[in-house]
Amino acid sequence: MLRAALTALVVMGGPAFAQANTQTLADIRAELGSLSAEFTQLKTELVQTGASGGALAGGSALQRMDTIESELSRLTARAEEIELRLNRVVSDGTNRIGDLEFRLCEVTPGCDIATVGTTPLLGGDTAAAGGGAAAPAQAPNAVVIEEPSAPFSGGAELAIGEQADFDRARAVLGQGDFRTAADLFATFAQSYPGSPLSQEAQFSRGEALVQLGETSNAARAYLESFSVNPDGPFAADSLLKLGEQLGVLGQTPEACVTLAEVGTRYPGSMAATQAQVAMQGFQCQ
Repeated sequence: MLRAALTALVVMGGPAFAQANTQTLADIRAELGSLSAEFTQLKTELVQTGASGGALAGGSALQRMDTIESELSRLTARAEEIELRLNRVVSDGTNRIGDLEFRLCEVTPGCDIATVGTTPLLGGDTAAAGGGAAAPAQAPNAVVIEEPSAPFSGGAELAIGEQADFDRARAVLGQGDFRTAADLFATFAQSYPGSPLSQEAQFSRGEALVQLGETSNAARAYLESFSVNPDGPFAADSLLKLGEQLGVLGQTPEACVTLAEVGTRYPGSMAATQAQVAMQGFQCQ
């Protein structure tokens, strides 16, 4: 019975860690804790059995148990290391996006800085994924945006009317009614938070606002588009457009850093090539 229990422990460990890529860090930590507790209980039982039933057999089994214990400790330390790095990236990335929002509000006529509010954590509910991310510190002056804590998961089902509302806004944009299109895309983003179409909606809203000459609002839209999913299909173009609009607003240092980030994050893309051209136009060093 004891040997069967030990075998079950090892078998349980394999699938648990093979599925780590589909689990949150909190899930991994909870499972490691459960395995460690079961391991301790089995080791206690083994020691008791070995003491009464023979030292050789118990000693050999204890060596195997020590090996398993060492591996559990290594995996636990690795999970904690990843969690700490994730929390730092989420905090820094959120702060830098908040800094950009603050700067854009400063150059937007009629924008009240007091109404900007708190920037949501980059990547969504990262506290659950990271086992409790620390509260973001004050935003630094840098503009470069770090990696997201949790990649966007596509394939989500659309709500009733969601696709129709998006198609309606896109059709209006194609007709050249930029004001109505910008309003429809803004309404879409508010009505369907977390939609798989959110990134394209914000990007298209930025395009409409550029045509209306509302540069600062367009920059905000591109920033929101990028923030939705920095690995999404519109991320590179959103970051490119954000850098261009910052340059138009006279925020040349921020524009140069943002445009340089396009090439760093998306090397070899058309957006990276266009960013290089834009940097030459802004005389970036």
